[in-house]
Amino acid sequence: MKKGMLIFFCGKMGAGKSTESVDIAKKKNAVLLSEDEWLMSLYPKKISSLDNYIEYSNQIKPPIKKLVQSILVAGANVVMDFPANTISQRDWFRSIFSEVEAFHELVYIDLPDEICLTQIAKRRSQQPERATTDTKEMFEKVSQYFVEPRPDEGFNIIKVDQSSSYDANAE
Repeated sequence: MKKGMLIFFCGKMGAGKSTESVDIAKKKNAVLLSEDEWLMSLYPKKISSLDNYIEYSNQIKPPIKKLVQSILVAGANVVMDFPANTISQRDWFRSIFSEVEAFHELVYIDLPDEICLTQIAKRRSQQPERATTDTKEMFEKVSQYFVEPRPDEGFNIIKVDQSSSYDANAE
């Protein structure tokens, strides 16, 4: 049986990873898993700092990994709206697809900080519940840890920037 493909994202806060994940999931007829939705459902109103986020994100990763691997082995594509913004985060994704020998794509959304900050401000006004975390200060704090994916990491990287978009037919 053919295994599904795992698609995951790298890009600074506000780069459009969530928006892109929804679009790609529709185009690929894939199961979409959103970290924000899982965290809000399991830990409502408990994430107000980067430390809270890290703590709760780490708690959901083991069961999410098993779930994603099961879906991939069953032959369905999975789009994960979880960040792959650090080397350790990308190593976690690598463990997901490599352990079940599934294909993957790392979609890297590379936008200037100014655009990310504009999009964060827009999101904050559209989703008032995110007002405490979607701030310029949080962007700057989180961006300190951002590491652009490098070719020597061995991922199938699809780079999206201001002059391009994701091609769902490219495989």
